Amino acid sequence: MNKSFSAMLVLSALIACLMLPGLANAEQFKIAIMQDQQGAAARFKPLLDYLRKKGVPTLFVATNDYPAAAQMFTNGQADAMFSGSGIAGTMIIKELATPVARPVDKDGISTYWAVVIAPKGAAKFTGKASYFAGKKVITTSLASAGEFYFRSLPGAATSTATVMKAVSHGAALAALDQGQADFAIVKNHVWEKNSDKYPHLTQVGQDKGENPDGTLIVSRKADQKTVAKVTAALLAIRDDASADATAVKNSLDIQGYVKTTEKDFAHTLPMLKSAGVTKDFNFVF
Repeated sequence: MNKSFSAMLVLSALIACLMLPGLANAEQFKIAIMQDQQGAAARFKPLLDYLRKKGVPTLFVATNDYPAAAQMFTNGQADAMFSGSGIAGTMIIKELATPVARPVDKDGISTYWAVVIAPKGAAKFTGKASYFAGKKVITTSLASAGEFYFRSLPGAATSTATVMKAVSHGAALAALDQGQADFAIVKNHVWEKNSDKYPHLTQVGQDKGENPDGTLIVSRKADQKTVAKVTAALLAIRDDASADATAVKNSLDIQGYVKTTEKDFAHTLPMLKSAGVTKDFNFVF
């Protein structure tokens, strides 16, 4: 074997080694996860293990923010993402993704809506942004039961309210209780579970429709046969008594998953559009 031929073999082997990780990723179902969602990967690990045992090699791919996630859906670097209705609906409006399934929690709940919370004695919410005129409203950013809901209200575009951002619905309630804001807009379930902690606060209004919670949205570019396998596996978890399925349910604190389509976003999508979400929306106001 001459030196030239040997060199060619070595070079070919090196190129093959460099390409193997890319080939492996191309064959796997890639679920995007935000880098700042501490603990999410650990919570979802039993689900990834479950999907793998069902014949769907799955892995997490990290993304810095929602614009980056949208780009990953566009260029094929991500096949799916679990998200709240605000982000899921935005990805649907941007024509990047479709919903396939959402979790049902231990109480049988899979949807939520926005509630307006204020110090006791506040007037009943009018349903219009003018209610918050000159006041500080704290919400969770880009949440259907938060910022999106506020921005969808009639008159929101010209509102004199100051919109504050909280890292979570629970944090929004705490900030309101501490006097850092005049009103909070949060998920109804978060308020219901924590209302006893805040005897000086009360609900003064709410949204009139429900939003799907924690939906798995899949890229329109994802392999449809794989998407069908993933969807079938998720829907089977509810009635699966195996140790693997039980681990998923315990880790995520759910009963299982139910099929979800755009029809389940019949309230969410119009609300997002009223808030200003378009195909070109870049996840910031």
